[in-house]
Amino acid sequence: MANFTERNDIVIRFSGDSGDGMQLTGTLFSDTTALLGNSVSTFPDYPAEIRAPQGTVAGVSGFQVHFSSSPIHTPGDYYDVLVAMNPAALKANARWAKRDATLILDSNAFDQDQLAKAGFCTNDPLVELKMENYNIIWAPLTSLTKEALKDSGLDLKSVLRCKNMLALGMCYYLFNYPLDHTEEYFKKKFAKKPQLVACNTTVLRAGYNFAANTHSFANTYKVAPSQLEKGKYRIINGNIATAWGFIAAAEKSGRPLFCGSYPITPATGILEELALRKDLGVKSLQCEDEIAGICTSIGAAFAGSLAVTTTSGPGLSLKSETIGLAVMTELPLVIVDVQRGGPSTGLPTKTEQSDLMQALYGRNGECPTIVMAASTPSSCFHYAFWAAKLSLEHMTPAILLTDGFIANGSIPWKIPDMDSYPEINPPIAKEGENYLPYRRDERRLARCWAIPGAKGLEHRIGGLEKDAIKGNVSHDPLNHQKMTELRAAKVAKVVDFIPAQEIIGDKEGDLLVVGWGGTYGHLLVAVKKMQKESKKVSMAHFNYINPLPKNTKDILGKFKKILVCELNMGQFASYLRMQFPQHDFLQYNKVQGLPFTVEELKIKMESVL
Repeated sequence: MANFTERNDIVIRFSGDSGDGMQLTGTLFSDTTALLGNSVSTFPDYPAEIRAPQGTVAGVSGFQVHFSSSPIHTPGDYYDVLVAMNPAALKANARWAKRDATLILDSNAFDQDQLAKAGFCTNDPLVELKMENYNIIWAPLTSLTKEALKDSGLDLKSVLRCKNMLALGMCYYLFNYPLDHTEEYFKKKFAKKPQLVACNTTVLRAGYNFAANTHSFANTYKVAPSQLEKGKYRIINGNIATAWGFIAAAEKSGRPLFCGSYPITPATGILEELALRKDLGVKSLQCEDEIAGICTSIGAAFAGSLAVTTTSGPGLSLKSETIGLAVMTELPLVIVDVQRGGPSTGLPTKTEQSDLMQALYGRNGECPTIVMAASTPSSCFHYAFWAAKLSLEHMTPAILLTDGFIANGSIPWKIPDMDSYPEINPPIAKEGENYLPYRRDERRLARCWAIPGAKGLEHRIGGLEKDAIKGNVSHDPLNHQKMTELRAAKVAKVVDFIPAQEIIGDKEGDLLVVGWGGTYGHLLVAVKKMQKESKKVSMAHFNYINPLPKNTKDILGKFKKILVCELNMGQFASYLRMQFPQHDFLQYNKVQGLPFTVEELKIKMESVL
């Protein structure tokens, strides 16, 4: 009988070949964890190649789950438990193990052929990795799965695809989890294939019983439920939250939602989610390329829709000319850039923050747009809504930056009361009024939006410079100067409609840690650890980037040192230097396709102090 131990938090990582079902295994584990009331943060880690050679480190797919009885903000730096389906998975994840980590290894997969494919030089991978003193659980996952399904009627390939459920069953025993949530998933997923329901259920139970009957674990663990704020919750990732934010904005604005996009990792999930929402009036179009995607969206914007297009770094480059067209025509358009490692194809499944300068300046001519960034998977809903609101009400494009880490990662999301979100009131021109296409309201400098087909609202539109009032094509030098200044002033005016920048910690002190976008969770935890040690460290995390909040200058002036931490070579730090040259901005940068760790951030902060 295993000993029972209570823990405040645990990190588990599932890892194997890209065909081993690690993403599904991790998702099922995290869903069960959330249903039991724990705080949860996940980190799916996909291989960068579409189909790397089986058994190689390049083909390893992982899914990390951090769960706790207290609020958490990261998927964890290092794991307590690793499930490794082959030697390559063990090798790829060796450096992230805690000193007392438990390793669950498929003993059937650790043969000479698999060891060679993973690049091991000896037949003892644990000694080679200096992991022989860890808590090692050798489990014949492959042969146990075959035995459990020997009378199932499935072919061998289908049988082997079930072995991830055997590993999941072992983990459910380790953490005293019930099986019923996952078994209900099987019934829904394979409702038309009862054989697969039976097989997956059989293997899941076989894994649980194997762990129980063989006393594989010296200890089993329990993490108490988290005391979350009262409300209705669901697990959500950043891409789904982004899609839902736009749906909410469409409802609040009364404008039909249209998304024209081309699939690209890691942004495709937004298009996929919107394509499922025909029941809510969403129109989506998968186009033949990135340029066609944004061109259909700007056409939809001209026709009166809340128009959205989604992409990642290379696609943002291709969309740049049409973003310029939206700036010139002064049409609302939201461009979502889910950032990934670059340049070129780069690291398509890995996270980075290296598109900031492209979002700010990556177009020809003087071409300002609103630029915003979400910071957590759940906040993608909020900032998608606000990107749409600002774009519609100010009649200008808005770029919303997320990244692979928060796009694919999941956390519990308290479903908001939509009455707490404001109405969206785009400046739509009305029939019968004295309509001049580029006459502006003084508060926002936005022109009115003439929906095609409205009598008396006919006007010229296009990429050529416009007359400042009537909208006719104009090559007058002074008019061009005036229109260029007006377009810039219109974006600058947005500062009056966004919240002041918040500070986490004291309003003045020795060190201000500055971040933006998806680095929020790791920075927050590191800063709070410093504050617990009585260090005078505070944090400013930016979501509104162009324009910056009004109080940014005042905030920066109250700290002795400023450290800007970002997953690039210093783009936000450079941007801040341009805006506030009187300050010295220190930098901490990482471009490894990985998020920060709390440990490395804390070490850097200590060295700066």
